[in-house]
Amino acid sequence: MIADQELVGAGAVRATPYESDPSSWAVLGEDCVWQRQGLPDDVLATLTRHFEVSSSSGKGRKGSVRLSATVTVHRTALDAAWEQAGMLEEAAGCPEQTLQPGERLTELASTAVAWGESGNVTSDDSLAESGKCVSDTRGGPYDYSWTQSTFGSVVVAASVCGDQGSTTSEVDVAAMMLVRVQGAIASPTGSGSASPEPAPTSQSPDAGDAKGGE
Repeated sequence: MIADQELVGAGAVRATPYESDPSSWAVLGEDCVWQRQGLPDDVLATLTRHFEVSSSSGKGRKGSVRLSATVTVHRTALDAAWEQAGMLEEAAGCPEQTLQPGERLTELASTAVAWGESGNVTSDDSLAESGKCVSDTRGGPYDYSWTQSTFGSVVVAASVCGDQGSTTSEVDVAAMMLVRVQGAIASPTGSGSASPEPAPTSQSPDAGDAKGGE
């Protein structure tokens, strides 16, 4: 279900590291810094993959765009909906976030679209986030965008950090992963359209990874 080089498209190569540790995910602390912890009981599996994609900005710099993709399988659709609610709170409470030492997200803003809203007929619930990404080693600030959708108990997410003018779209990658999920577990349920009460803690699967971190 998760993205591979063929799905990401021409110019995509595996980044280093390529895959996250599937036995852990990242939790956003009160200090707006992501830290990896063991998987909670409601998560059956999670994996993030990282890709470097040649930029189409005309600068001729291969690898100037970094794309990350994540798939997480929860025990229930309600657990997946809890994750969506937590992600909305994170952007509101932490408009600037540290993915890891030397990598930051700034000027974050997010929106949510439930099943049946704004033409959404492919996922139970969808989130989008935009802002800037800055790296001590890769430079910046660059444009940053991220999308995350639920389908039953499965959550798919993709993010892009790179030069303006790139044709690499995290929206397209997430949509194609969602098609793979739909093919595996049938049709959307709409169960995620009703927002649950705020989660007691803000958690996200490999968030430091899925949002563009190492």
